[in-house]
Amino acid sequence: MNILILGGDGYLGWPTAMYLSRRGHDVTVVDSFHRRLWDAEIGAESLLPIRSLRERVALWSELGQPRIHMEVGDITDWDFLEAVVRERAPEAIVHYGEHRAAPFSMLSRRHAVITQVNNVVGTLNVLFAMRDHAPDAHLVKLGTMGEYGTPNISIEEGYIEIHHEGRSDVLPYPKQPGSFYHLSKVHDSHNIHFACKVWGLRATDLNQGVVYGVHTEETDMHPGLATRFDYDHVWGTVLNRFCVQAAIDHPLTVYGKGGQTRGFLDIRDTLACIELAVLNPAAPGEFRVFNQFTEQFSVGELAEKVAEAATKLGWDPIIENIANPRVEAEEHFYNAKHTKLLDLGLQPHYLSETLIDGLLETVRAHADRVDRALLLPSHTWTEGWIGPEAKEQQGGEVH
Repeated sequence: MNILILGGDGYLGWPTAMYLSRRGHDVTVVDSFHRRLWDAEIGAESLLPIRSLRERVALWSELGQPRIHMEVGDITDWDFLEAVVRERAPEAIVHYGEHRAAPFSMLSRRHAVITQVNNVVGTLNVLFAMRDHAPDAHLVKLGTMGEYGTPNISIEEGYIEIHHEGRSDVLPYPKQPGSFYHLSKVHDSHNIHFACKVWGLRATDLNQGVVYGVHTEETDMHPGLATRFDYDHVWGTVLNRFCVQAAIDHPLTVYGKGGQTRGFLDIRDTLACIELAVLNPAAPGEFRVFNQFTEQFSVGELAEKVAEAATKLGWDPIIENIANPRVEAEEHFYNAKHTKLLDLGLQPHYLSETLIDGLLETVRAHADRVDRALLLPSHTWTEGWIGPEAKEQQGGEVH
């Protein structure tokens, strides 16, 4: 298939591009490289050294793999995106081209605006480009389980049947986003749903859990094909932070009580889910939702699993609870359904295997690149940045 990948320089975008290219698809990647600039803004960088997109695309070809096409530009730029969609005429569009960090969106007013403009305007441009130039294409959009929040009932896959005053209907599942980032993803979902209804577009929203891992068959072909590993307090995931802390003999810092529960999946399962969605497209006019994760853990359970795996390697990890910078329930019910991708044939990998199978050792091999100052939160959900850099960024006194 002719596939366009938006955000093809990112943590998931680049491995997806290689994965689909190696399986015979004609792949074009699009990126503006804003993600790398945002790293520079907070003084962070990937734990694993990563080459530029141009270098990685060239290396992929040098290794005898099918050519990956590259387009450099911002999808919030309508003229750029329209030209790409018109010229490439994709059969599927895999949309990773969004800012993905809740903490970044909560740093300040400016960061909240950047987040929502980038995500909402970019996705609207994609929808109009599809309507005008690729109406039969299938949009595979990366959403987030964070759209749902933590309701006190089971989370269905996108829709829920409601019975009220003697009548019933199947309606979009209620959303309770926990940050300006998650709010932007809810706006996206509503816009895509509406576009499918009025224009007959086809779309799959993959409400993904937290992804972990850096090893895929393709990234392991050459060190220069590596994808990024974020561990800092803004872009890093909780699992990545725990792995880094264990590797440098730093306490594993659990926010609050540690009962916050989320879905998780291996990066290899993300790639498989994308391909399953691409090869089994939604019908014209259909907006379908898959909950994309394989296991559920609380933050406390996650810390214990990392500590257990690190102990088996001869390390001596300890777990420490610290004040929670976020506004979230620290103890709650959580039961999210996730059967649709399994029904399509997903064969999951599990965290207990991945931690022992190279992830912790890969982190320790790059421990000299860890910036300890990035491991603890520099902001809160209620007050934004609390470090000295906040004064300049927010244009006023540090709060």
